[in-house]
This record gives sequence, structure tokens and C-alpha cells, in this order.
Amino acid sequence: MLQDARGLAMSGASAKERDAYETALHQFNCYIGDPAATISAALAERPDFAMGQAMKAYLFLTSTEKAALPVAQAALDELRKTTLNERERHHAQAIATLLEGRMEPAQQQLEAILLTWPRDLLALQIAHLYDFFLGDARNLRDRVARRLHAWSPSDANWHALLAMHAFGLEEMGQYEQAEEKGRAAIAIQRRDGWAWHAVAHVKEMQNRPDEGIAWLAPNSNDWGPDSIFDVHNWWHLALFHLEQDETKRVLELYDGPIRQDRSSMTLDMIDASAMLWRLMLRGVPVGKARWEEIAAAWAPFVDDGFYAFNDVHALMAFLGAERQDLAERQLGTLKRAAAGDSSAATASNQAMARQVGVPVGEALLAFARGKFDAAIDRLQHLRPIANRFGGSHAQRDLLDLTLIEAAKRAGHRELLVALAGERAAARPHSPLARRYAQAA
Repeated sequence: MLQDARGLAMSGASAKERDAYETALHQFNCYIGDPAATISAALAERPDFAMGQAMKAYLFLTSTEKAALPVAQAALDELRKTTLNERERHHAQAIATLLEGRMEPAQQQLEAILLTWPRDLLALQIAHLYDFFLGDARNLRDRVARRLHAWSPSDANWHALLAMHAFGLEEMGQYEQAEEKGRAAIAIQRRDGWAWHAVAHVKEMQNRPDEGIAWLAPNSNDWGPDSIFDVHNWWHLALFHLEQDETKRVLELYDGPIRQDRSSMTLDMIDASAMLWRLMLRGVPVGKARWEEIAAAWAPFVDDGFYAFNDVHALMAFLGAERQDLAERQLGTLKRAAAGDSSAATASNQAMARQVGVPVGEALLAFARGKFDAAIDRLQHLRPIANRFGGSHAQRDLLDLTLIEAAKRAGHRELLVALAGERAAARPHSPLARRYAQAA
């Protein structure tokens, strides 16, 4: 039986399909090109190519969009028609579990694959992404670490292991090691968008905006062109400029590479909503048109209830655009998800929505309506568990920013003193942290 580049058997593949799989896997590792199109072209000729169908299903599932589920289901249906080896049967089970919306059991199934086949890079990257969706920082780091024994720097995909490990190390606060691993990945493969992103996170968490700009801005020709992850890295660059109070530059980046293409990918829309909300918290006028554009982009997703992290960012857009009808509808979607009234495809999302999504949504709605005490009440209790609905530390910082601004606007001096001191300790060179300290 034919083997992939890591020595793993592949059913239903000739050398042509294997090569297409390797190309698509490289694209996925680096977040460049269109890996779904690459693997779909191979499947058009060989629908019995098992790992090709598995990859297609996973790629659509990781979009975190409800509309992608039928495509993933169709790929699983084709996968089940073929003769599978043991590893491929495990992949079929994991895909089926994800289609049921049960992320945690699927992670256990992917871990079982990786224990037996630690060089299954597709399984590792999918598990890594779901660790991120679940806010599981320890496994973002350690799931990769548990595989390193089976790899060596001579492997063609070694940069992908380094990039994933770097991001996990960063989310666990091991910043020096994270930067070292991320830079090592870039030294091997300069198109690895995840590695650029991991080092950007280090510089964000260590409050090094000058270095963050120097890291991303001169190198956009490496991480930007033909990338499905470029908007997020542009967002990180804008975040560094925001930390320096360079709001004009932030808006230039927003109107340029962040929103110029009016992307309807949830990943890109999350970044847009989050940036406008951060600007709003600072009192920066962003104009009605920007809010209305991103709210219109989110509107088709308002009833999905597929992933609470997405829903919360949609709610920000609706509130910023003063679309109270859509804001109430989005909060209703979160509440239905929390009650288990949405489709079976969002089973894991029920806990996310109940524990974090609904109270965050209520806090944002209260903040937008000037009910700052209510916003404070909800956000204070969420801080220890906010990771449970996914995202990174940098993304969830928006909740802390909303809380401290609510304390300021409500005139809660004691809370403002405490939160301002906390932020100044973490970001001693931050102009915003200094302003909050002065206000306190």
C-alpha cells in the first residue's frame, strides 16, 4: 500500500493523489493557498482516496461555520464507502464525532490516533486547532510535545511541529521558549503563517509593540500573500499600533488588509468586530459605516448557534451598528444553544454558551446600553473561566478591557484602582494602562 511522506499507509491513492495530499497538507500547515480545492481536485478523480476525504471533512469542520457541515458530512459518507485501514477507520470515527458537535470526545479519538501514529500530521494539526477552539492551553502545548519523539529536524514538515509547539508554549506563558521555537520554524519555512502568528502573540503578551511591528510589518510578503490567515496577522499588527495609540494607522489597516475584501469567513469577521470594539472602548470614533458593514456580514449567521465565540463577536457588531433587533436575536441564539435547543451539531457548544457565551453576551448588551453595573457583575465572575469558550489570551483580553472601561464609566473607583494596577503590572509601558492608572 502506498505511503505518505511520513511513512503512513494510504488507501485508494496513487502517486498522484499522494502528491496532492502532500501539497494540500503543506498549504494547511502554512495557511496558504486553498488546501480544500487542492484535495477536492484529487478526489474528483479518486473518490476512494480515504485520507483525501478525511482531510476535506476536517478542513470544512475547522471553519467553525454551520454551513460547512453538509460538505464535511458528504466527505465522511464517501470515506465510509471505501476500504479503510485501521488508522483511517479511526479518522472516520473522529470526523463523525465532530459532526455530532462533540469536540471533547473527538479530541480523545484524535489523541488515540496520535498515540499509535505520532507522525500523523493531519491528526495533530486538527487536534491542535480544536484545543484552540476549546481554550485548552495545556494541550495546545503538550499534545505537540507528546509527538516530538517521533520527529526530527530533517523531516520536511518539522517547521509545522515547531510552529504549533510555539503557540502552545506562548498560551502557557513560556514566552522565551515560544519565541525561540517560532523563529526556528520561520528559519525553515518563511511562509508558515502559524509561526509568524505565534511569535506575534509572544510580543503581544509581553507588551512589546515596537518589536511586534518590526516582526510583522517588514515581512508581510512572507506571511501575507495568498494566505487564508493573513487577516489575523494584519489584526495583530493593528493591535500593536493600537497599543501605541496610533489609531489612524489602526483604521488604515482596518480599511485596508483587514476588511478591504469584505470577507465572510468567521475568522476574519471575528477580528473586525474585535478591533472596532476595542476602538469603541477607547472612545475612538470609527464611523457608522464600518459598524454597519461588519454587522451586515454577520447577519446571515445570527441564528446558527454553532460556536459561542463566533456569536459573541457577531453580537459586538450588531451592538456597534445599533441593530438592537439583531443583537437581541443573537443573544436569543446564545440562550437557545445554552439550553440545548439548537441542533445536535452544536453539542459541545451548549456548555460553552451556558458557562461563558450567554453571560458575555449579556455583559456586552448591558455595556452598550450604559448599564455598567450589570456588565461588571457578569464579567467579573467570568474571568477565571473565559477560556472555556475558546480563543487566545490576546483575543480574550477584550473582556478585561470591557470590564475596566465599565468600572471607569460606572465610577467604581475601588474596582478601577484594582484593575488598573493589574493592567499596569502586566503592561508597564502601555499608554492605555497608564491612563487607567491616572483615572483611578
